[in-house]
Amino acid sequence: MSEFDLDLRGAEEQLESDEGTPEIVLGVLDGSTDPAEWVETVENGNALCLAIDGDLNRLASGFAREVKDAGGTLMRFRGFLIVTPDGVSIDTDRLRRT
Repeated sequence: MSEFDLDLRGAEEQLESDEGTPEIVLGVLDGSTDPAEWVETVENGNALCLAIDGDLNRLASGFAREVKDAGGTLMRFRGFLIVTPDGVSIDTDRLRRT
């Protein structure tokens, strides 16, 4: 039987990695979360759906420009702020009245 090298530590690191499948992250935009956390979440390819609890302009000021500069999109929909990373568009076609 031939000998082979199995790196279990490396395999564990790959399994524990958050990289991979993008997610939609639900949260509340109320000023309690560090804006850098929202930016990092979007930079990692995830979309945000944040319930707005307060003044949107004030609450999003800490991360909106950085997300836009990175190619992301921000859109207010009803009581939520939808934030998508670069390459993920927001389809609003079904919102149009016919």
